[in-house]
Amino acid sequence: MHDDLRTVVLLPGRVGRVVSLVPSLTEAVAVTRPGVLVGATDWCTHPEGLEVARVGGTKNPDLEVIRELAPDVVIANAEENRAADLDALRAAGIAVWVTAPTTVGQSLDSLERMLSAVVGEVPQWLTQAREVWSTPYVGARRRAVVPIWRRPWMALGRDTFAGDLLQKLGVDNVLAESPERYPKIDLAALPEYDVVVLPDEPYAFSPEDGPEAFERPAYCVSGRHLTWYGPSLVEARALLIEQLQ
Repeated sequence: MHDDLRTVVLLPGRVGRVVSLVPSLTEAVAVTRPGVLVGATDWCTHPEGLEVARVGGTKNPDLEVIRELAPDVVIANAEENRAADLDALRAAGIAVWVTAPTTVGQSLDSLERMLSAVVGEVPQWLTQAREVWSTPYVGARRRAVVPIWRRPWMALGRDTFAGDLLQKLGVDNVLAESPERYPKIDLAALPEYDVVVLPDEPYAFSPEDGPEAFERPAYCVSGRHLTWYGPSLVEARALLIEQLQ
């Protein structure tokens, strides 16, 4: 079996212990097969009430704690987690499965591959998510800038999952051709745009923090539903359409 990076990952016939270093993958595994997850990051907030060992952050996991948990596999993401940490876990003899989707379609395929290998099944929620996102968008399109941070200002650029998701909702990222995936931006030198989309993570944009910096209409949206790929994809389309009105 191989992960999204085409790396062969050797797993036991039945995986019984999983550590997740990605909040969305934590939710995907915990919802699909309760009990198999033994460790997750401090940022893994879903499903609510999750009781597992905490192993630090996505960028600074406690490798010793992970080793002590003796997982059959650690699931990670090429963007969210540092390659050096993942290499150290492999050097310790721990299997590591890495995801790397940049589109909604890739995320659904990535989840199916990962869950089939790690959990041993394709859950009903994933089938529902495929159905939800198979419906093409019909309607007027808007051009948007999508900040993800301020001080300094940064935004979605090229080849991002969130940018592809918004495109499927009729919202086109004006920085989609940027050389960088998350470029720093000058608010006075942006391409022409119609709206601003402000997710509440990674920066906690809110009606009181963000919209005042722009002259165009700004919409505050759920960062989890915009940037996570997992069970949240089932409800993300309807919720974000409502929040973008």
